[in-house]
Amino acid sequence: MPKRILQGTVVSDKGDKTVVVKVERAYLHPLFKKTIRRTKKYHAHDEANAHKVGDTVHISECPPKSKLKRWEVVSA
Repeated sequence: MPKRILQGTVVSDKGDKTVVVKVERAYLHPLFKKTIRRTKKYHAHDEANAHKVGDTVHISECPPKSKLKRWEVVSA
């Protein structure tokens, strides 16, 4: 199974080697046919502490690195 790659915005960089990325997705409501936006936050591994709040990054699935981190930053 291929690894998923998501694009999002860094909302927190306070953790050591960790960033919190907000990913927004849009989908069509099945009954009302209206576009709905939903967001979800992912904890991602950032080895070099290179990314700051407001940066747009791509994250990829990876094996668990800690209790919450199952994603890693692949590019900015």
